[in-house]
Formats: sequence, structure tokens, C-alpha cells
Amino acid sequence: MKRKVISALLCVAMAATLLAGCGSSSSTSTSTETEEAEEAEETEETEEAEETEEAEATGSYAGQKIALVGKSAGNAFFEIAAATFVSTVEAEGGTVDVVYPEEATADAQIKVLDNLISQDYDAICLSANDTNALQAKLEEAMDAGIAVSSFDSAPNADSRQIFVNQAGTTAVAQALVDAVYDIAGGEGQWAILSATSQASNQNAWIEAMEEIIANDDTYADLELVEIAYGDDEAQKSTDQTEALLQNYPDLKVICAPTTVGIAAAAKYLQDNGSSCKLTGLGLPSEMEAYTGDGDDYSCPYFYLWDMEGLGSLSAYATMALVNGEITGALGETFTAGDLGEYTITEADDGGTEIVLGLPLEFTPENVSEYAELY
Repeated sequence: MKRKVISALLCVAMAATLLAGCGSSSSTSTSTETEEAEEAEETEETEEAEETEEAEATGSYAGQKIALVGKSAGNAFFEIAAATFVSTVEAEGGTVDVVYPEEATADAQIKVLDNLISQDYDAICLSANDTNALQAKLEEAMDAGIAVSSFDSAPNADSRQIFVNQAGTTAVAQALVDAVYDIAGGEGQWAILSATSQASNQNAWIEAMEEIIANDDTYADLELVEIAYGDDEAQKSTDQTEALLQNYPDLKVICAPTTVGIAAAAKYLQDNGSSCKLTGLGLPSEMEAYTGDGDDYSCPYFYLWDMEGLGSLSAYATMALVNGEITGALGETFTAGDLGEYTITEADDGGTEIVLGLPLEFTPENVSEYAELY
């Protein structure tokens, strides 16, 4: 009897042990599943937070595909602005393809544009080689839903949505006229060495310069003898400089509103010890060796603007067009990153523009400092 009791007790004990074991397994399984669920939720939340941070970092411009078209390859001014344009767009999550025509002509740019239109770009930003010749192709781009902006050199008002102007046309013209007047001593012969005869920006500055002189007796004793064209090619600009000196022995000043032209002319004048002096629009890094007081230097002072700022502002304006923040209409405002807020104003050609700021003057005192930047 005692054995039966003991046996029964052992059975009860074993059953209790088995039940306890089963309960422990179920509890462990439930606990593991809970932990895994919590970890999965935390991972999902982390991924969502990272995606949010990435979206915030890239702003509302992420994914935009933009083509940037230059006048021609080898223009240091454009390349500086283009580099900042690219970095600005990439920082916002977009991509940029910088494309150059085979030569600095409207026909060559038309070929580039024709190729770009079929490649699904969100925007095309360009520096135009001609005011009117690109209109049909740029209108085709806009009809295809591609935003069209420009900087440095604008196509006509019907060929673009917005133009980013490095400085007001009149402000640039006035600075150049005053420089010619000052360097020439208020009288004498002077000439202009421009880029191409179709370049809209140079033509606008030249026309404004002629108008200023014609309407102000202060400049009555200045004689503009010729407008020469170096086509933004160093050798041709050098040849044109030589021809100007041969044709006008009494020439006092050459004004070159082109970075390629002014650098070529500066070297020729200084290497040949010419008494003719130079001013215009140039890059400090290319003009440093030629800028100074006295007979040993060909250029007393010259002008330009913030090229990096121009590239960045143009990038923000183009992205804002694509994103629908602006349409290019008069009076619209937008924020261009750290550059601040800009307002769209009326351009001289009846279209609209965004003006970066005033031209900068580079002198013997500051040219070396600026040469370190560009």
C-alpha cells in the first residue's frame, strides 16, 4: 500500500514537473516574439527617421535632372560658375550634366539643345551664343515641359522663363564707361574688344555704354573708334588687339567686356610695352600679373562679379522653376539658400530677370586677394 502511495506521489510530481516545463517553454517563446517585434519596430522607426533626415537634407529638389549649356569649352569664367551650379544642385539631391557646343556659335548650341530635348531633362540652363537664333529650339524644349533658364548671356524674352543677371546692365556699362574716361584722362581714342558679335550680354553692355556716352556731355571728348570681336578665343583676341594698335596709333584705352578678351589683350599690351591701357571684365587669377600702376602694367583696374554666387543663384532659380516655386513672372520671390531672398524684376529686353548684385572692382590693392578665389 505504501508503495502505491509513493508511486502515485511520484506520478503527480512528474506531471507537475512536465507542466512547469511546458509553461516555461511557452513563456520563453512569447517573450522572444515580443522582443523581436519590438526590435523590428525600432528598426522601422530608425529607417523612417533616416529617410526623413535624407529628405530634409536634399530639400524639395531631390531627383531633378538639369542640363547646363555653356557658350564654348575653355571659358574659365563659365567653368567657375558651372562648378558652383553643379555643387549646389547636387547638395539638394539633383544631378547636372554640363555640356559644351563644339564652337561658340548659335548653330553649335542648337545641335546641343536638339540632343538634350530628347533626354528627359527637367530643366535646361544656358549661356546663349545668340539672342534670337535659339528661340525655336528653346520654345520646343518648353513645350516639352522642360524648364528653361539662363545666366550670363540671355536668349530673348520668348526663349526663356528667367534670366539670372550677374549685375544690372546699366551698372556694368556705367562702371566701364567711367573706367575708360578715367584711364584715358577724359579724352582721346578708345576701342572695344568684345566676344562674338551675337553675344547678348556683351551687346547689351556695349549698347548701354554707347547710350551713356551719347546722353552725357561729360564723355564728349572720348572717341570710340572701333568695336572688334575676338569670338572668345585667346588667339583671335590677341590678333584683334594687335590690329587695333596698328590701325589706331593714338589709341589710349581698350575696353574688353569679356574674360577671354581682356586676358589676351593684357598679355599682348604688356609684353609689347604698349602705352595703350586696358580695362574691362576679367578674372583676378588671370589678370593679377597685368594689374598695377605705372608703365610696367597694362591694366590699372578692371571689374567682374561673384562668379560662384552667380552659379549658385542660377542653380536655385532653375530648381525653383522645376519645382513650381516660381514661374518667372514679375514680382515673384524665392529663397536661394544662404544667398537669401530674391525678387524677379523686369529685364531690359522686356522679359524677367534676377540680378545677383553690383559689379566688383579689382585694383592693384585687392587683385591678389581675389586671385586666390578665382
